[in-house]
Order: sequence, then structure tokens, then C-alpha cells
Amino acid sequence: MTPRTADRPQPQMSIEEFEELERRAPEMVRLEFLNGKIQVKAVPDGNHGQIIMWLLKQCMRWRPELSLFPEQGLKIDSYRKGRARPDGVLAPEEHFVGAGEWAEPKGVLMAVEVTSKDPDTNQRDHVEKPQGYAASGIPVYLLVDRETCSVTVHAEPEDGVYRAVTTRPFGAVVELPDPVGITLETEKLKDYVD
Repeated sequence: MTPRTADRPQPQMSIEEFEELERRAPEMVRLEFLNGKIQVKAVPDGNHGQIIMWLLKQCMRWRPELSLFPEQGLKIDSYRKGRARPDGVLAPEEHFVGAGEWAEPKGVLMAVEVTSKDPDTNQRDHVEKPQGYAASGIPVYLLVDRETCSVTVHAEPEDGVYRAVTTRPFGAVVELPDPVGITLETEKLKDYVD
């Protein structure tokens, strides 16, 4: 059976059309192309940005040879030719030099999303992003969910699915497995809940 079955609708447009549209979008609009559909990603608020900064500092502290790149565009999900702009992408320092706006996921250790205050965040961050990141072979997907005050670690991607998923409340110690190998003490995240 080919990937174009009844359960997978036709994409809204080609990847080339999406990239052109995204280039022309106003700065206050951030677009992604997931499962063949254009999605508008909410512009981050102050607490969202502070969570990314907190995580960036944790990564620098424990793994100084790595960098957490905010908003680096990734080519994900080979069949759909998707484009995602994670809130953070953990990779070796200088990994994206010369890569352009949409980089290949090869060599990425972790994708990070922080939920936003928009109606699509649940579907996008809890369903579509894990599928796309797992299908792309990204070893770890970290989701900081501000609504449920929890941190979810997705690991062991296999056949487009993360086989290991662990959720802990804000305040718990959270282990990010290899190849990330960082332990997060998440008590501080309680300060960034709206």
C-alpha cells in the first residue's frame, strides 16, 4: 500500500509553495507545514520565552558543547515533506552553519516545544509534532505543557513513533535520555505558569 491512502489527505500545497508563502508572511506570523496542512504558530509570550531561556541555560550548564537553537526550522516527516519550527533544537555547536532556514534533522539530538495559548496547541504539540519528529529520527522530543504543568519526554523513535513517553509534573526531576544526557530539576517552571 502506498502512502497515499484514504487516511492521508492530499497536501494543501506543495512544499515549494509553502516555503514561498512562509517567506512572504509578516514577521508576527509564524507558519509551519504539518501533515500537508499550513498551521499558524502562536507568537510566544513572556513566560514562553522565559521557559526557553531557562532550558537554554540548563543545556549550557550540563552540555556546553551543544547549543539550543531557538526557532530553527526543520524539514520533518519525509513523506509529507513537512516543515516545523520547534521552540528549541538541541544540536552540536555550529551544527546549522550554512543550513539555511529549513535544515535537515540529521544530527539533531532534541526538539523542544512549549505549549502556547492557542486552540491548536494540543493537536499540534501532542500529536502532530511527536509524529513528525519521530518519523524524522530525532532521538528526544521534550514538551513543556503550561496548561497541565507537566514535562513530557518522548524518546526511542521507531517507525514514526516514540516508544518511550514519560510525563512528570513541574517540580519533578526529569531525565533527558541519551544522546541528550541531561537531568532537569523543574521546580523553577512553576514560576512561569500563567
